[in-house]
Amino acid sequence: MSFEKAKAYLENRGFADRILTFETSSATVELAAAAVGTEPEKIAKSLTFSVNGTAVMIVCAGDGKVSNPKYKACFGTKAKMLTKEEVSELIGHDVGGVCPFGINENVRVCLDNGLRRFETVYPACGSGNSAVRLSVSELEALCPGAEWVDVCKLPEEE
Repeated sequence: MSFEKAKAYLENRGFADRILTFETSSATVELAAAAVGTEPEKIAKSLTFSVNGTAVMIVCAGDGKVSNPKYKACFGTKAKMLTKEEVSELIGHDVGGVCPFGINENVRVCLDNGLRRFETVYPACGSGNSAVRLSVSELEALCPGAEWVDVCKLPEEE
């Protein structure tokens, strides 16, 4: 059902031809990179948090890790990831296929600046065996109201 919601969202915006489905799992960054045939950092992973009772999705580069000091500076609170059950209930997709397409209302979507390094990225498409090929500007356009944030550290910053 999550895949169908994400697929319908993308189809309604003219991106049906960008959806990729796989015979193998793409539920982790490494698996998705292997399925797509790209570098892991170009997988746009979706991390989900609770911020003052609001579900927040941060879409970031596959090699990005949330920096606690940057997160607190941005959101004013300590990072608290959603549980697997909360992700399904609050976001509308199951872990392994979380993406910003076809999600529940009132989810705050943020795009991490680390994505700007790439021309093309591959977020999931609502299931653990799918992805969608998008430019970073297309990703931004497909996430109306999304804001750019700086909450992740990249490997070179560690």
